[in-house]
Amino acid sequence: MFMSARMQLAHTYSIVALDPDAGQIGVAVQSHYFGTGIAVPWVEAGVGAVATQSFVEISYGPLGLMMMKAGKSAPQALAGLLAADPQQERRQVAMVDIHGNVATHTGERCIAAAGHRTGDGYSVQANLMLRTTVWDAMAAAYEQTAGELAERMMAALEAAEAEGGDIRGRQSAAMVVVNAAPSGQAWQDRLVDLRVDDHQEPLVELRRLLTVRRAYDGWNAAEAMLQGDTLDTAKVAAAITRFSEAPGLMPINPEGLFWFGCALVNADQLDAALPYFRQVYAVQPVWRELIPRLADAGLLPQDVVRLRRLIEL
Repeated sequence: MFMSARMQLAHTYSIVALDPDAGQIGVAVQSHYFGTGIAVPWVEAGVGAVATQSFVEISYGPLGLMMMKAGKSAPQALAGLLAADPQQERRQVAMVDIHGNVATHTGERCIAAAGHRTGDGYSVQANLMLRTTVWDAMAAAYEQTAGELAERMMAALEAAEAEGGDIRGRQSAAMVVVNAAPSGQAWQDRLVDLRVDDHQEPLVELRRLLTVRRAYDGWNAAEAMLQGDTLDTAKVAAAITRFSEAPGLMPINPEGLFWFGCALVNADQLDAALPYFRQVYAVQPVWRELIPRLADAGLLPQDVVRLRRLIEL
């Protein structure tokens, strides 16, 4: 059943969690190993989540999801996989299914400090830690943090690091969050999919990337509010407010400013759009060259006066 060509090492800490209030399920992980995101986290909307670590048998991930998708609970799926694994005493695996059932295994031959703690719809687990207090700190942080699942899992990882984390240090991190209820379009259900493969401070970088993800989500939501044929002053004002609430990359990255400005132009709100283009050009004047190209592509109005105003700011 287990087909890995070689044993991978992911002595690490991680969390698997279902948040029914947010309608989300996910995995987050940090390790002193290159590219932990390719081995440890496995998630599928409407099915469950798996973290497979320590002396990693990657197939616990896809096989665990397959078994839960076929109707097995997380405890049933994990028990079945462990029974067929001659190296189970070296594994550390956690699973949560779509109904909130949790199963965790920390093998007797996982390198100390190793352990786990389970709670309502979640499990935190760690091995090769500096202290035995890491998993309790993770659980407390997860339970005490408000907000969406990504933020709660991020808090758990940061608590582990603050407690001493991996005795070897740090190298990579990853986070995957999907909708708990599948839409039938897997690409729409994947809300967060972030990897830091090699970094001196992977959690710092992971949090930065999470902020970037939220920024783009906020920008896209604001642009969507400007779609349709029944726009009025109130809707435009609401879209501008929504855009301003998105976590900001500005002025480092003018991407959101530019495309929101374009959305305002297409919503016949040229005057409201101009300040956004001014901010973009102040950072990267070359973005002016996109204006006529977008018009040629049918993405901005073919209006010479409007285009000139946008370019000659």
